[in-house]
This record gives sequence, structure tokens and C-alpha cells, in this order.
Amino acid sequence: MISRGYLELGEELRTVVGELVRRARGADELPANHAAALGHLDRSGPATIAELAHACHIRHQSMTAIVHQIAKRGEATAEPHPTDRRAVLYRLTAVGRTELERDRHLRASWLAQCIEDEFGDDTQSIENAIQVLRRLRDRK
Repeated sequence: MISRGYLELGEELRTVVGELVRRARGADELPANHAAALGHLDRSGPATIAELAHACHIRHQSMTAIVHQIAKRGEATAEPHPTDRRAVLYRLTAVGRTELERDRHLRASWLAQCIEDEFGDDTQSIENAIQVLRRLRDRK
């Protein structure tokens, strides 16, 4: 049984990390679901609309609209699925990678400025926090 204190810590950590992610996304220029789809294509390679919808936790119909918009902007290309003639794979293009990297840079720059403003040259506590978060992330 998990003690109440650990549950409260877990809830506080979940809340703060979520709020930080949302604040950092405020620097983004791409819509969140658009960036999520491009990010998945970047990390995992070509995917179908169904796979993207599942990975991004949104409805198939919503992802269809996003993917069509991404393709129209030249950020992804459609190609036949190698084993399923009914399916289409979407692949990130150089344009899409550039847009995604720009958005990631904006987010990282916002965080970097916050860290510099709050901690100056004393970044050891941030480095320690990153290590703790990695340990939590890597738990099975």
C-alpha cells in the first residue's frame, strides 16, 4: 500500500510537470496536436493515421484532419503501405523536420531563459532534478 505522503508527492509532481510542459508549449508556434504528430513521425518513423492517432491519444477523425494539413504544408508525404494496400504511411519531410526543430528550439529557449533568470550560473539543482526525473521516467 502506498502511503498518503507518497501519493501527495506523486500528485504534486504530476501537476507541476504538466504545468511546466504547458507553459513551455506556450512558446510553440505549431498547434500542440500538429507538433505531436510531427514529433511522433520524427521519433518513430513513418506511420498510418491510425498509428498517429493512437500515439497522440486523439480520435482518428481528428488526426485525419491534422495529417492532411501537415501534408498540405509539405511537412509530411504520403506513400503506399508496403504490406497493406488499404493503408497509407506518412513520412516526415525535411520541411516538417525544420518546423519541428524550430518549435523545439523555441520551447528549449524559453526554458533556458527561465533557468538563467532563476538560477544564474548555479544550475546544479536543475541538473540534479533532471537526473531524478530520468530515474523516474526509466522505472518499469
